[in-house]
Amino acid sequence: MLCVSIEGMALTQHQLDAEWDFDDAAASERRLRDRAGELLNTAAEAQEWRTQVARALGLQGRIREADAVLDDVHEWLGEFGAAPEVAARLELERGRLRTSGGDTAEAQELFLAAIDAAREADLRFLLVDALHMLAIADAAHAREWTRVALLELDADSDARTRRWEVSLRNNLGWALVDAGDPRAALPEFEAAVESARLFGTPQQVAQAEQALAECRGLIGSPND
Repeated sequence: MLCVSIEGMALTQHQLDAEWDFDDAAASERRLRDRAGELLNTAAEAQEWRTQVARALGLQGRIREADAVLDDVHEWLGEFGAAPEVAARLELERGRLRTSGGDTAEAQELFLAAIDAAREADLRFLLVDALHMLAIADAAHAREWTRVALLELDADSDARTRRWEVSLRNNLGWALVDAGDPRAALPEFEAAVESARLFGTPQQVAQAEQALAECRGLIGSPND
């Protein structure tokens, strides 16, 4: 039986989390390839999994292989063209590859395309991910893009999506520190700790608390 059904629900982040280990991209690649090949996938789900295979390849520095996988996904979209979740992930992962390669101008265009696709389909997790990446690629406007992402999170109640606030607040805090304003950064680090305790992993809690302590040290603010 072949994977011929096109329509289906977008993959959830919980499904992806179960297969991803960012400390071991090679093992993640193997698991993600297995998931992409499962016969119970819809065609769109299989393509979503393949975008994650490309991401794992990129993390291993295998950029040409990653691009080849995404080229195949692009061809599939060109034939069927009815899967906004695939389109959003395709642009997002292509943008990550370009960011890693230092081509931030092309990366920005790709992330903007991912934002449009995710917003059109109300895929807020991917929308915030793309905004977060755009802030990295477009460093001159990083604070503005980060604040847009935070506004998107204000409208979301999903705990896994809200976990983005930890990274976003932390990034905004360090941007303010780098700009020479640690006092303005302090509330951002405090918010990152609060979000980490509500939605984050133990590792995120520890990292957020460490960043807050460092910021307090910069301005001489005592720990609570």
